[in-house]
Amino acid sequence: MTASADRLLVATLRLDRGRLCALGVTALVATAAALLLPAALAAAVDAAVAGRPALPAVLWLLAVGAAEIAADIAGSLLTVRLISSATAWLRRALAGRLFALGARSPLAEGDAISRLSGDCTGAGAIGTLVVQLVAIVLISTGAIALLGLLDWRLAVVFLVSVPFALLIARAHLRRTADDVLTYQRVSGELAARMVDAVAGLRTIAASGIADREATRVLRPLPRLNRAGRGMWRTQARMVWRAALLFPAVELAVLVAAGFGVQAGRLSIGDVLAALGYVALGMRLVSQIPLLTAVSKARSCAERLTEVLDLPVPEPGKLGLLPGDGTLVVRHARVAGALENIDLTVVGGTFAAVVGRSGSGKSALAGVLGGLVTPDEGSVLLDGRPLDRLRPEELRAVVGYAFERPALLGATVADAVGYGSWAGDSAVRAACRTAQVDDVVVRLPHGYHTPLAETPLSGGEAQRLGLARAIVHNPRVLIFDDATASLDTITEAAVEQAMATALPGRTRIVVTHRASTAARADLVVWLEDGRIRATAPHAALWREPGYRAVFTEDSITKDSVIKDSVAADSVAAGSVAADSAVKDSVTKDSA
Repeated sequence: MTASADRLLVATLRLDRGRLCALGVTALVATAAALLLPAALAAAVDAAVAGRPALPAVLWLLAVGAAEIAADIAGSLLTVRLISSATAWLRRALAGRLFALGARSPLAEGDAISRLSGDCTGAGAIGTLVVQLVAIVLISTGAIALLGLLDWRLAVVFLVSVPFALLIARAHLRRTADDVLTYQRVSGELAARMVDAVAGLRTIAASGIADREATRVLRPLPRLNRAGRGMWRTQARMVWRAALLFPAVELAVLVAAGFGVQAGRLSIGDVLAALGYVALGMRLVSQIPLLTAVSKARSCAERLTEVLDLPVPEPGKLGLLPGDGTLVVRHARVAGALENIDLTVVGGTFAAVVGRSGSGKSALAGVLGGLVTPDEGSVLLDGRPLDRLRPEELRAVVGYAFERPALLGATVADAVGYGSWAGDSAVRAACRTAQVDDVVVRLPHGYHTPLAETPLSGGEAQRLGLARAIVHNPRVLIFDDATASLDTITEAAVEQAMATALPGRTRIVVTHRASTAARADLVVWLEDGRIRATAPHAALWREPGYRAVFTEDSITKDSVIKDSVAADSVAAGSVAADSAVKDSVTKDSA
């Protein structure tokens, strides 16, 4: 287990010392009451058997029992609060690191969700687990000591069982640790695969590969099964061994107590007390599953520290220089996506990024927009390194729109103005530019319609995403396939509206359409993570390889009619218009 994970658990223990101390006090009260209860019961029984007044002994017995119950109730309430506060703190820390990492996070969405939910809860329980373990140790040792006060012979008989109990605990902890960690890791992997599959559900259904995708998603199940079975086998082995040990010890102590009664050393009440102390002393064995919970908490902490220990580049304090949105990339490299990228996009240029699937288009868009920091090289915006800008500065000068935008906020207006101080007039102006105002005003409450009650097609959601990027009034607009669900006519109208409403802005558009590339001032043609050429569309169209980019893409992307386009009722018109534009571009290039 890594030292970093243990340090995180220690920090979690120190987080809410007040509640932790209060929980410790209630545990001590419950422990003391549990240890006093057998003696109180013995006194009441002996008084009744001897014919003495038993009321004081019975009242004392009731008082001890009530104290134990009250302490247990208070401890349960404190346990819930302590776990909740620790879990919330861990989730804030993990979410903060994930947001800081941004696109550089190595975690898939499902794995991140698994760590935020299950692992934070598991690690957050460490405080209550420690208190429970300490209480159990105190109860067991106290029970042995009180058993010795009754009769040292009884304590000796009981202590013979201690080595066996320690062997059971040691074997359980050793065998459980690896299985618990494996189970956590595979659960995260399975969650990641399921999230990916749900996100692409329509594509999977349209492609007719549901069975193959199900096989891919469920591939980790055998490993999960082996880890789970290993945990249960270890648990079962511990349970039956403890189940055999407990009655054996109880029987041995009962026999020894019987000899004590016969010799006159012990009373009937003392025998009952001895059996109670045996039960308390054996809690150390019966509560061995707590060791599984501790092992799980440490495994959860290790998975959390795998993320929390990832380095996050610290933004500088250089500030942003005035400029027109000129982007300069020098010798940029992103492992597995881009190699040796050198590119200059002059301020105010409309640049289209094209290439086959997997050529690195989205990675380049992320680099240009500051979402991805290259492993090597530099990216400058108007003379300042993008990775040295503060987040609020970057947000103010770069607007981003995605193919599948995540619309966040309570209402449509909130979703468009998300992350900005834009008022209603600015939000509506951005929606007009994105050609979606006519859709929003027809909603039951217009811009104040709750998002949950707003049915949106893919194209409408994309246009709201475009409006969200526009509302910041940025110097640079980056659209990562953000118009893929729009028909060609609507896309052209959006571009014209942006050119009018935001003149002189630098626009970077990742696209699969020849018609879009034809309208751009400059085309960046990517191939296998490298820039093959930069030139206007008409010049590049003479290259067979360049034309093949759109031909192959039309086969893979346009063969399945998107549900969102159908919902916009423009599918047929889109195909015809796109064909007409492509034919026109071909003739002009020839």
